[in-house]
Amino acid sequence: MNRAEPAFFQIRLAKTPQDLLAAQRLRYRVFVEELGGDGDLVDHDQRLERDEFDPVVDHLCLIDTRRDAEALDHVVGVYRLLPGDRAAAFGRFYCDGEYDLTPLRASGRPVLELGRSCVDPEQRGGAAMFLMWNALADYVLDHGIEILFGVASFHGSDIPMLAPSLAWLHHHHLAPAELRPVARPEGYQRMDLIAPDRLDRREAMLGMPALIKAYLRLGGTVGEGAFIDRAFNTTDVFLMMDTAAMSSKHRDFYESRRQTA
Repeated sequence: MNRAEPAFFQIRLAKTPQDLLAAQRLRYRVFVEELGGDGDLVDHDQRLERDEFDPVVDHLCLIDTRRDAEALDHVVGVYRLLPGDRAAAFGRFYCDGEYDLTPLRASGRPVLELGRSCVDPEQRGGAAMFLMWNALADYVLDHGIEILFGVASFHGSDIPMLAPSLAWLHHHHLAPAELRPVARPEGYQRMDLIAPDRLDRREAMLGMPALIKAYLRLGGTVGEGAFIDRAFNTTDVFLMMDTAAMSSKHRDFYESRRQTA
């Protein structure tokens, strides 16, 4: 265990019904109560945010062992992971509803879709996301994944307010054309809303969600166009990352951790 890791944290794939329900409860608190989202399978009576992908994905859960598992309160961070072979058997990725993934499929490379990432408000800004990213890197290495992707969200759909951030992503972080998914027409929102010479980097970064900035630091790129998700009250961008750089960083960290354990 990393010596900076709080002793009361554990991180694992969901392995019990309580783990899955607690992950769905956390998602409800974040995506429904905090951000105003909804969906066809959301259970408002039980306060569970769920959808048809939950039975086929892996849920990477950050567990706070001080909390009550029976009360579905013990999961304080979650990432939903869908490997490409499992998506093929299921018939689709979640992102297929917002983006045309033909270029990714045509690449033939092993892929992993990430989704429904959230952290309990009490744990934001601390070790939680660090621990989840390290566990995600282990998963990527173990499964031989080459490309990670998913949608990341700006809250709301006030496009003029989001324009600096969207334009910065388009002009500075667009994915290579041969791999670049395009937002589907029913929710398509162009991102090149401000000319490159009129962009202010500081303004663009101030409006950028922390998760997107984290992907950019690791070399992440974006798809063509944003997608307005009315059900979740978000403006989504497609994020993609070749894991070669991430894996290298993680191996360096892992080796140093083993040497000091």
